[in-house]
Amino acid sequence: MDSRLEPVLGVAGIRALEKAAHGAPLMARAGAAAAEVAAAMLATRSGTIVVLAGPGNNGGDGFVVAARLAAAFHDVAVVFRDDAKKLPADAAAAWQAFTATGATTRRDPPAGEPALVVDALFGIGIARPLAARHAELVAWANACGAPILALDVPTGLDADTGIAVAPAIRADATATFIALKPGLLTAAGPELAGALTVHRLDVAIDAAHAEGHRLDWPAIASRLPDVLHRRARNAHKGTFGTLAIIGGAEGMQGAPLLAARAAMRLGAGKVVVGFASSDHPGVDLTAPELMLRDAESALAGADALVVGPGLGQSEAARALVARAIAAPAPLVLDADALNLVAADAALRAALRSRHAPRVLTPHPAEAARLRGTDVAGIQRDRCAAARALAHELGAHVVIKGSGSVLAHPDGRYDINATGNPALATAGTGDVLAGMVGALLAQRIDAADALRIGVCAHGAAADALVARGIGPLGVSATAFADAARDLVNAAGRAASA
Repeated sequence: MDSRLEPVLGVAGIRALEKAAHGAPLMARAGAAAAEVAAAMLATRSGTIVVLAGPGNNGGDGFVVAARLAAAFHDVAVVFRDDAKKLPADAAAAWQAFTATGATTRRDPPAGEPALVVDALFGIGIARPLAARHAELVAWANACGAPILALDVPTGLDADTGIAVAPAIRADATATFIALKPGLLTAAGPELAGALTVHRLDVAIDAAHAEGHRLDWPAIASRLPDVLHRRARNAHKGTFGTLAIIGGAEGMQGAPLLAARAAMRLGAGKVVVGFASSDHPGVDLTAPELMLRDAESALAGADALVVGPGLGQSEAARALVARAIAAPAPLVLDADALNLVAADAALRAALRSRHAPRVLTPHPAEAARLRGTDVAGIQRDRCAAARALAHELGAHVVIKGSGSVLAHPDGRYDINATGNPALATAGTGDVLAGMVGALLAQRIDAADALRIGVCAHGAAADALVARGIGPLGVSATAFADAARDLVNAAGRAASA
């Protein structure tokens, strides 16, 4: 496990670590850590802190938080609508410690706007609609106007999938314990969890435990391959590889050009665009460095291939995909190339058996076609879908979207934490494909090329918005420019 990347574990993995740490005061540690987060969130706010405690160990964490905050002279009200006699052992002990001070619980929140709400109703174990007594408290919390701190996972959010069952807590911050959970990072997770803090509780996580990792730009930037730093002076364009981008059927010629411009900005030594349309431009006046050819001739001699942007789904397009799959170079399949593979068993078999690395960059609808399901089936468990595709096709796969999920043939996965709604515009997928292709052309390992490309793509959007550009109306090309700036800044930092 790379210590610079935050590990991600599903519920089963967390439960296994909790079992291995049996006897350790995990609930006391969790409550203490969350109480510190709560105190920091209060800032200058005054008033009552309302802790919503549930019937399980998440409720126990809440009792510890309440006791800690009360001991620090905060006004705390604990709302508890369950039977204390039915609490699990650790949670019952936390309830007893809380009430032993003379404190009591109540069934309803106090009147008026609280200073802070602590959501300790349900943690990682909930996978069903809430009972009415709990759903009422969620609705109250979301409407009360106070900031909300969720403990471990916001109530109503599936920790493994990121699927939310209404009503779900919309937290301003989540203090999660032992490790990040996939559901916090993808699907509805980023929307509901707010700012994330991870509290290990003195539980060690080694490479054998980590199922995946969160990708964030500072960590990725600190470990960029040396080729991206351009330290060697004795270099030429061949040093950094030739990338061929195949696509651009009639009426869709802009897609491969967007990919090619992005590839040039991410360092490919030479970029060749092969058009499926016979009526294609001879020069890109905005980027005359690009070499524009017909698709057949562009396939020859490239160090890496990107196939699919604007390709169409004609029989000629299928033949181009077949030729690309048969080529010995690392391959990115995007857009129409993915649709062709999804519809053609022979292409699928050829892709599965090819020796050179293959990278697939589907959005959920394309992933659904590849998996033989619908978009809802993909979104229901994005991590499982990506891992299934990676296993079946021996490919590195990213299912794009909020919390893009990357999966690799060895079973590892990553969830990207960068990006924002500025990316929700035409052409950004073409830009991503070109970026990943450029990294492959520079002979970067396929798993790392996908990680860097996806993370830099999202980080570019974050950087633009931070500069006041967007999120509305940002052009796809702007993301490639911003990604280039981020990679160069990382290189300068590494050389300092």
